[in-house]
Amino acid sequence: MDFLPVFHNVKGKLCLVVGGGEVAKRKAGVLLEAGAIVRVVAPEIDPALAKKQHVQPVIARFDVSHLEGVTLIIAATNDRSVNKLVSELAQARNIPVNVVDDPELCSIIMPAILDRSPLMIAFSSGGASPVLTRMMRGKLETIIPQNYSRLAAFAERFRELVKTRVINPAKRRIFWENALEGVVAEKVLTGDEAGAEAMLQKMLANEDNIQRGEVYLVGAGPGDPDLLTFRALRLMQKADVVVYDNLVSKPIVEMTRRDAERIFVGKKRADHTLRQEEINELLVRLAKEGKRVVRLKGGDPFIFGRGGEEIETLAAEGIPFQVVPGITAASGVASYAGIPLTHRDYAQSCMFVTGHLKDGTMNLDWDALARPKQTVVVYMGLHGLDTLCGELIKHGMPDTTPVAIVQQGTTQNQRVFTGTLATLPGIAEREKPHAPTLIIVGGVVALREKLAWFHPHNS
Repeated sequence: MDFLPVFHNVKGKLCLVVGGGEVAKRKAGVLLEAGAIVRVVAPEIDPALAKKQHVQPVIARFDVSHLEGVTLIIAATNDRSVNKLVSELAQARNIPVNVVDDPELCSIIMPAILDRSPLMIAFSSGGASPVLTRMMRGKLETIIPQNYSRLAAFAERFRELVKTRVINPAKRRIFWENALEGVVAEKVLTGDEAGAEAMLQKMLANEDNIQRGEVYLVGAGPGDPDLLTFRALRLMQKADVVVYDNLVSKPIVEMTRRDAERIFVGKKRADHTLRQEEINELLVRLAKEGKRVVRLKGGDPFIFGRGGEEIETLAAEGIPFQVVPGITAASGVASYAGIPLTHRDYAQSCMFVTGHLKDGTMNLDWDALARPKQTVVVYMGLHGLDTLCGELIKHGMPDTTPVAIVQQGTTQNQRVFTGTLATLPGIAEREKPHAPTLIIVGGVVALREKLAWFHPHNS
């Protein structure tokens, strides 16, 4: 370890920035955010910086008198001889000094910062690669949402109360882990601080027996892991149990917590590992065992995902739950196939329908679907493709209407088959696409040849 990481309290203390350019302005801004009073010394100082509250502008060349009363120094000039002088004078007086982009002259390093105050995370490579430290900060920003600041403040508010009620330090640590990884934390992160406080008080009343079970109904998107939301990824990595089906791609399942129990519940046409009612009961049972359960569903849980049925059961059983929307297959798959769902020249509306109803039929409102100037997106329609194309033609849609079947859209296994209502059944018979697929009907399909941008490795 080349440097000892510390956090320096500079609230109300005088700090010195030598330099008046853009870099100096940026460094002074960080000090001001930390509550410091900042003396800025340079022959020329950015007027906007000079006018800031708690800034003491000194229009002059640096000399030793500017060190008087200073707690911390940052040298940010474009003259190394000046920076070296600042460093030598500071270190002779045991004043911490940072020289921007010159580790040899530094007694302290200014890290990249992830600010979720009061939670603060600092990154440093000891000056070896500032770009790498910023990249690492960027990666963590994706999994530590801004509202973690709210969670840290909540914990601070109840810290003393918990300390007086849970005397044993080891037991207190476990108590906070349960609170900050469970339902209490989720309530804070979603803005329900009153509910979080009530739950925390309940835990304090009987911290050994508190039921921490909760279900997260998470939309896993159409297949590409990069399309997951930040909240989806966060919940996937904290759940004790993962319940998933055939529409969730393997790379997404592998992004869940490595030590989590994984339960596959099937969901292929006419081949369900568990019936929907059994899945509902499974979620309830796992939550009542005190487990945090993520229910991964392809696309969006509320668009042909039976998410409504599952949370109806959870609500009836009093199980805490939350729903995380996902990019629905229609939007994601169409985008990756280069087929806009709406377009001023081709379609002013879009309809989503499922080709497989609860009773196994394909009994749709064909007159509504056959209207001109609209796009029809059919989920789970591959098995009934002949019926779909035939009924649309029968109800007035021209047999020359462009149609596409997209197989495993957004993934490296994506394949797109295009034709017309008249020709697509024959194309499907020849090419034999397999689920999961999406069928897109309408004039917008003709744009694919011009707009296709995603080219998976196998195409």
